Amino acid sequence: MNRAGTRARRILSVPSPDEAAQLLRAWRVWTAAALLGALFAALLYLIAPPPYRARATVLIDFNLEEAWPEETDRQQFYYLERETRKLEEIAWSDRVLSAVADADGLVTVASLRGRDLHLAQPGDAGWHFYADSPSPRRAELLASTWAQEFVRQAFRRLEAGESLSSFTKVQPVQVAWLPVERSVPLGTYLLAGALLAMTLSVFALFFVHGGGEGSRVS
Repeated sequence: MNRAGTRARRILSVPSPDEAAQLLRAWRVWTAAALLGALFAALLYLIAPPPYRARATVLIDFNLEEAWPEETDRQQFYYLERETRKLEEIAWSDRVLSAVADADGLVTVASLRGRDLHLAQPGDAGWHFYADSPSPRRAELLASTWAQEFVRQAFRRLEAGESLSSFTKVQPVQVAWLPVERSVPLGTYLLAGALLAMTLSVFALFFVHGGGEGSRVS
């Protein structure tokens, strides 16, 4: 068998007890690789940081007990799913997103829908409206406007008796002075960089060890 084939077979095979012990004894290499990986991740975070993310919160209460007081769990489930879907459609509607784009003046409805805005926890609880932007003030403006316009449009439909159940309650909880932080924390970068570098160092050590063994076999 040629050297390349032997090396590939050894790398893909399960390490022997001696090989595993050798890798464990190389803990200094792992530690150094993890530190270098974390340092590289920190530099990447400083050079190209993730965008800021602001969060607004709106409380949604479907009042299942009043809407279906004597019905089965299945009917309540379908009611909840239907009303949630309607509210999601309002949140992502052209009218709501156009109001957000107009308030900012630097984004389009397409970029809001596909990149800058994120809706979390749709259901019978607090709905979180997230907005990403390189500027913390713009992120707060986008999230605040999105949540407020969503509440305005939901109220309008409830008052007009359009589509939404009269039992549904929509209440803004936090639409001003929003919490703003990086969309990905520094700790995540450091952990990912350290784990990636450590994994690569293990493969590198095993590759070198396997290559040496392969050369003796051939």
